[in-house]
Amino acid sequence: MALAPSNSPLPLQDRIALVTGASRGIGRAVALELAKNGAHVIALARTQGALEELDDEIRGLGGEATLVPCDLKDNDGIDRLGLAIYQRWGKLDIFVGNAGILGPITPLSHIDPPNWDNVLAINLTANWRLIRSLDALLRTSDAGRAVFVTSGAGHKAEFSPYRGAYAVSKAGLEGLARTYAAETMNTSPVKVMLANPGPLRTKMRAALMPGEEPATLQTPEAFAPKLAALCQPSWTHTGQLYDFPTDKVLSFQAPE
Repeated sequence: MALAPSNSPLPLQDRIALVTGASRGIGRAVALELAKNGAHVIALARTQGALEELDDEIRGLGGEATLVPCDLKDNDGIDRLGLAIYQRWGKLDIFVGNAGILGPITPLSHIDPPNWDNVLAINLTANWRLIRSLDALLRTSDAGRAVFVTSGAGHKAEFSPYRGAYAVSKAGLEGLARTYAAETMNTSPVKVMLANPGPLRTKMRAALMPGEEPATLQTPEAFAPKLAALCQPSWTHTGQLYDFPTDKVLSFQAPE
C-alpha cells in the first residue's frame, strides 16, 4: 500500500508533536513538515543554535515551535520532558523518535565498549525512556501516533558488516516499537509505526559511504511528507513498517 497525501490543508491543526534529532537531516525536515501541516512542534536536539534556526524557519511558515535542548542520554531530562508536556498541554498527539548515531564502522570484535554503549544508549535505550515518559500523554490524545525511524540494517536477512552496533540498535528499536504497538493496540487509540527512509542525502549517509554521489540520493525533504502521513489522526495501521524506497507499508513476517 502506497501512501497518499492528505486532502486537508492542515491535517495536523492543533496537534502537539515531539521530534527528536530535530536540528538537522531527517528530524529537521520532519519537524518542518509537521509544522507546515499545522502541528505545534516540540523540537528536541543537543544543539541550541541549530534549534533556533529551525524555530526561525517554522515561524516563517506561520507555525509554532517549542525548543528543547537535551542530550538523549540525560535520563532525568527525559523524565522532566514528559512532566513539562503534561503541565503545558496535558497530552501529546505525535512522537517521532528520529535521533540516532551511526557509531563506529569496524568489526564487532574491534568496537570499544564505550562506543557500543553510546550507540545503544542513543538509538535504543533513549527511545524506551521516551516511551516510559510519554506513554500516558499519547494515550490521553484522541489519536496518539508514535513513529520510530529505523533502517534496513535492522531487519534485512543479511546484516551489513562493520556497523554492528548500529544494526543491533536498530533491530532492538524495531522490537521495542512492535512491543509498544502490541501493548497499545487494544487498550488505547495509539498507533505505532516504524519508518525506513532508506539511503538519503544526510551527513550520516555521507559518513558511511564517503564515495557516494549525494545527487543520486533522495532528500530528507522528500521523505518527510511520507512520515507525516503516519502521524495523522486518520492513520489506522499499527505495528508495521513504512518502507520509503518502495513506498509500501509492510508487515513483519515470521521466518519460514
